Amino acid sequence: MKIFNTLTRQKAVFEPIEPGHVRLYVCGMTVYDYCHVGHARVLVVFDMVRRWLEAQGYRVTYVRNITDIDDKIIARAVQNNEPIAALTERFIKAMQQDAAALGVLPPTHEPRATAYVPQMLGMIERLVENGLAYQDPDESGQPGDVHFAVRQFPNYGALSGKSLDELRAGERVAVARDKRDPLDFVLWKKAKAGEPSDAVWPSGYGLGRPGWHIECSAMSCDLLGPHFDIHGGGADLQFPHHENEIAQSEGATQDQTHQPFVRTWMHNGFVRIDDEKMSKSLGNFFTIREVLARFDPEVVRFFILRAHYRSPLNYSDAALEEARAGLARLYTALDKAGLQAAVGLEQAQLLRQQAMCSEHAQAVSFRQAMDDDFNTPEAIAALFGLATEVNRFSAAGLADQAAEAAALLRGLGLVLGLLERSAAEVKQAGGSSQSADAAGLSESDILMQIEARARAKKDRDFGQADAIRADLLARGIVLEDSASGTTWRRA
Repeated sequence: MKIFNTLTRQKAVFEPIEPGHVRLYVCGMTVYDYCHVGHARVLVVFDMVRRWLEAQGYRVTYVRNITDIDDKIIARAVQNNEPIAALTERFIKAMQQDAAALGVLPPTHEPRATAYVPQMLGMIERLVENGLAYQDPDESGQPGDVHFAVRQFPNYGALSGKSLDELRAGERVAVARDKRDPLDFVLWKKAKAGEPSDAVWPSGYGLGRPGWHIECSAMSCDLLGPHFDIHGGGADLQFPHHENEIAQSEGATQDQTHQPFVRTWMHNGFVRIDDEKMSKSLGNFFTIREVLARFDPEVVRFFILRAHYRSPLNYSDAALEEARAGLARLYTALDKAGLQAAVGLEQAQLLRQQAMCSEHAQAVSFRQAMDDDFNTPEAIAALFGLATEVNRFSAAGLADQAAEAAALLRGLGLVLGLLERSAAEVKQAGGSSQSADAAGLSESDILMQIEARARAKKDRDFGQADAIRADLLARGIVLEDSASGTTWRRA
């Protein structure tokens, strides 16, 4: 298996530091608002990475942190006149609900920054002792913020590929009195007058709170050690956040470990709308909840996985409709082969294991694609190849062969967190996760209409039966008749 390493800018064969065990850290969310589609991509991409590593037989310790103290969090809590913990708890629950809807498995550990302040202070103390951090007086002559001295760390800029002179030329931040160099970044922020009491902690550097960058260094090193396998996150974190993490972590531990902080760095591409990056600052973002109100969660997951994780992801209703149609094609193949029911945990595990061992050409292609830097577009192409086989066998009346190909299709889909549900459920969900109430119809209303249509047909009132079908179709409900009865799905 090869992974593209942002640090070396090339693919390399992946070998975990500890045989059979992969330690993975991903920068999580800052919880002051609902997650948007950019966050959804991070959640789904690294869930896919975790699932593939586990399918390969690795034990994965997956850490995805929560930033629950930050300037934006404090500002929102003050604006709402509520405690910081109440604000963050509400949005942590919302984030976890969104992740679960998208089929994202819970991480092994989900640390909150506020629980790791002692570890952060310990790391800052080591950096000061090693001559890599300082606390100078501020404008009032009092001890100011604690800063990392960037020019004292020789390898700074290796991840972003920029020299210190290039970084300095692009620096626009005015230099505070307690900051020796514009490139230096804050490790510990001195408490400001009027800040809420739940936003500060006591320390040897005075009342204050940690800087954002030190949070991830402390949590990852505490839970995974000072030298671990994979660190992931969005491309926007490459600089300065991840660059600063390397400097802090190695600056605090290299005299003990003599190893790089992280062996492999992974960054997923941006989500774009009209060729612009989706972001709150541009006002062109959609929350996950807004999207899930219009599209089924599995459609959204499928939409994200259809693109390679390092490529830009262009968001549009048309792209989601294409994903909906593609996913429906896969489920239709399962349905034709008689695999209509949802799968349970034990059955899913067995199907995944069988798929990973299969020598079928499409299974081999799927595994080769995933081993080539998690090439999900090629892996999904193999799923469509299997769906074509299922349809061909079904049309030829070769039920056993169709069922075998469909089982493989489902097993490989399950590896990606797809194709777990029943075909009927997917049909009834259509492209949207909204209930039928959105069209003025509940499921019981639809079933009552189906019964009324059946009675009309029995009474040979075919005009009334056709009118019921037409009315439901106008409201986005398609009726499908078969020898076993009438079922419904969304248009």
